[in-house]
Amino acid sequence: MVNNGFKKIVGHKEIIDYIQTAVKEDKVSHAYILNGERGSGKKLLANLFAITLQCQNKEGLEPCYECQSCRQIMSDNNPDVIRVTHEKPNTISVDDIREQINADIQIKPYSDPYKIYIVPNADLMTVQAQNALLKTIEEPPAYAVIFLLTENAETLLPTIRSRCVMLKLRNIKDKLVKKYLMEQLEIPDYQANICASFAQGNMGRAIMLASSEHFNEIKEETVQLLKYIRDMELDEVVQAVKKLGEYKLEITDLLDLFTVWYRDELLYKATKDVNGVIFSDQLGVIKEQVKRSSYEGLEAILSAIETAKTRLKANVNFDLVMELLLLTIKEN
Repeated sequence: MVNNGFKKIVGHKEIIDYIQTAVKEDKVSHAYILNGERGSGKKLLANLFAITLQCQNKEGLEPCYECQSCRQIMSDNNPDVIRVTHEKPNTISVDDIREQINADIQIKPYSDPYKIYIVPNADLMTVQAQNALLKTIEEPPAYAVIFLLTENAETLLPTIRSRCVMLKLRNIKDKLVKKYLMEQLEIPDYQANICASFAQGNMGRAIMLASSEHFNEIKEETVQLLKYIRDMELDEVVQAVKKLGEYKLEITDLLDLFTVWYRDELLYKATKDVNGVIFSDQLGVIKEQVKRSSYEGLEAILSAIETAKTRLKANVNFDLVMELLLLTIKEN
């Protein structure tokens, strides 16, 4: 865990304000649900909340990162911060909850003010596991704090949800994600633009895309295809479909890049605003292509991309779907 503190977190201002107020006024709840999609920062916020609660000499509301408690949490070896694990890949069983929380929670903290339980993927708890946890949440010891990290809190029992403080992680603005990628990871402007747009407000996904060689490869393949598709002969289109077959597993990402490209064209055609273009490094190509496209044609392409996605999900023949899509793009 990196000792960045709350100041370095991008977005989630309301949640950070809530956490810092709870710590400052000593109004910490016994149970929290942190709900947000994968990569949204749930684990980071739960860790920061835990380290702030346990810090032996907080400076204001930032943990010091130097006391014994902070150092132990950062190296994952604080006996008073328990991260619940599960052996079965897609299930947290009643035994996991009984052994790691219920049987342990009556033992007082060893050296810290709180005993903290962090449950990643809490939406994988079986109904029996949730009922076992419910008994603990209803009558917790004064020192206990439980964090349930979920992607879909709706799968938890209403009785559990009603006894927890719900903290929902919202999407972060694209410009903040882009700024972080450029400043902290030194990603070039146009690449940060694409990763931020693609991640749709999810910082974890943006960082993963920015550092993924494979994503860059898919992006380059997409650019090369869309630059020249209108001038391709039919046999070249067939060859392009074969080439796309190499990216079958990432076809959703690839089609999303198609969508970004043609949205860029539509936006530029309608507004002539270069600032809104995501593929900014291909601006010259986009300007040229727009001259040859109608609004109706671009709308038809965007619609065809969505149709292709639907057909592929329904297991329609890959080559056939992609050939139809490329021909629609070529004609419009």
